[in-house]
Amino acid sequence: MIKGSTNIVALIGHPVEHSFSPPMHNRAFEKLNMDYAYVAFDVEPANLKSAIEGAKALNIKGFNVTIPHKISVMEFLDEIDEVASLIGAVNTIDFKNMKGYNTDGIGAVKAIEEVTSIKGKNVVIAGAGGASRAISFYIAKYGADTMTILNRNPLKAQNLASDVSNSGLIGEVKSDSISEINAYLADADILIDTTPVGMHPNVDDEPIATSQNMHEDLVVFDAVYNPNETVLLKEAIKAGAKPVYGIKMLLYQGAESFKIWTGRDAPVDEMEMALRKTLNLE
Repeated sequence: MIKGSTNIVALIGHPVEHSFSPPMHNRAFEKLNMDYAYVAFDVEPANLKSAIEGAKALNIKGFNVTIPHKISVMEFLDEIDEVASLIGAVNTIDFKNMKGYNTDGIGAVKAIEEVTSIKGKNVVIAGAGGASRAISFYIAKYGADTMTILNRNPLKAQNLASDVSNSGLIGEVKSDSISEINAYLADADILIDTTPVGMHPNVDDEPIATSQNMHEDLVVFDAVYNPNETVLLKEAIKAGAKPVYGIKMLLYQGAESFKIWTGRDAPVDEMEMALRKTLNLE
């Protein structure tokens, strides 16, 4: 029950009505008996500055930030976390110190590390957009040995590869066209797909790779979480490779935000139950 003492955290974006974050976070607060509530605010780009100022005035404790505000919100913050600064985008704000973080990459890392360590691995990343950027820097930070970024537009992949390499977190980062993916899979330990291929409603898209080109020691992570089992993950399972589901990235990025705001470890199992119920996976 929301009371006068209730601490508010929220999601801002445009649109936000289909977000899975409110049920996930509110389940966590309920489980830990914390006087918090998580809501979603639809904020048009022209109103972003006033939304941040209004949140400060209203003593809101934290924000998650989604499209289209992840980059533009940075100019209204006092401090940016080091990796969020390298990524050039923020998805979490802590109003205690007006500091911005990016938990998308750590969400992907924790999802993958349920299955395998990233340290010393050969990682292939498909896509060069915002999700790929967030994940690439964290994969580098967590000790991947080599990284190859593939994209339909090879120049975009090359630019991201150069940025990650220049961060000093990893050595040389290769790049290529996504059409060449099969040439890289034989030696890959981890394949990460950050493209929207197979996302609802286009669940029958042709996957970026098929079972014929995968191997049993490959770990395949798809950032898409709707549907839960994408066309790519179906191919991975067919090949005997280990699938990592996009719902896990959503879960762990949320858990990381929760800890930033509250200083407490999130009840991950409860949050996952709420997510699975919201996504009709129970």
